[in-house]
Amino acid sequence: MMAKLVIGTVSPATSVQDAGRFGAQRYGLTQSGAMDALALACANTLVGNSPFTAAIEVGPLGGTFTARGGALRVALSGALRQASVGARALPLNESVLLADGESLTLTPARTGSFTYLALEGGVQGEPVFGSLSVNMRSGLGSPYPRPLQAGDEINVTDAQVLVHERKLELPTTSEQPIRVVMGPQDDEFGQTTELFLTSDWTLSAASDRMGFRLEGPVIKHNGGHNIVSDGTVSGSIQIPGNGQPLVLMPDRGTTGGYPKIATVIGPDLGRLAQTQVGKKLRFKAITIAEAHAEARRYAKFLASLPSLLRETRGSAFNLDALQSANVAGTAVSAMDSTTWQPLRANDLTTP
Repeated sequence: MMAKLVIGTVSPATSVQDAGRFGAQRYGLTQSGAMDALALACANTLVGNSPFTAAIEVGPLGGTFTARGGALRVALSGALRQASVGARALPLNESVLLADGESLTLTPARTGSFTYLALEGGVQGEPVFGSLSVNMRSGLGSPYPRPLQAGDEINVTDAQVLVHERKLELPTTSEQPIRVVMGPQDDEFGQTTELFLTSDWTLSAASDRMGFRLEGPVIKHNGGHNIVSDGTVSGSIQIPGNGQPLVLMPDRGTTGGYPKIATVIGPDLGRLAQTQVGKKLRFKAITIAEAHAEARRYAKFLASLPSLLRETRGSAFNLDALQSANVAGTAVSAMDSTTWQPLRANDLTTP
């Protein structure tokens, strides 16, 4: 029988996501996919999956998840939050075995917004246009074409037997500005382009998987704020009529009619996605050549993740078997000399 992960209490920002849908944006089919692709890849690597296998993207408020019908191997990566299985804590970036009936509890995020819960073997579902990723507005995704709800069940392959669990030792997250390539319509803003690069921007509570709204000084248009609609990409930064930047995220529309002052480079999209509501951020312009170099460095790091795996100090032992074993040897009583032998002088002699 196939094991299941049963969803307990979760927020509406929790859904199944993989790398997203590709090849059909020209038809208006949105990409979707993980907000933080690197965190998704790390969690999957820990449980032996390919980097962009479908996993559960847990939003800022956390949730509970229970193993049913068998043991499951899981791993968490992304936003920092407390995670526990019963009374034991589960660190980020380590795999762990959930026994049948055990529950994983995630508290609200302390830093960052999105945590990825990867399952050994991946989420089981029928791809929709080549992906399991959920897009709520379009009603796309699998095994549920919507965010997860209490009572949902995710089919998972039974966990393999491992001598040791695994962990990833990752570099600390950069606190540097989010890097962008200017354009393609930065000439629409004249001198206020410099204002965009030198200002602090605050992430608005009105942000979601479609777009991150930023609050700060008004970026003025030279002409009108409408252009002939053209293509967008994840990371496009539109400037609507109110002059407040809107960064397009994975559930964006494939075209838009606001001028785009800049585009966030791919390797920094995950960092941007992990910005919490109310936090400040800044942008830094780089050249296209520099962006290409960063993209190659990012791809090389993703490919290196399996080589960064290390065994955890604890073993993946069978607790039931351990409890039934006599690990202490023959029991003795200090008050009963018939259960132990007094030390003799010969016992101190070195052979």
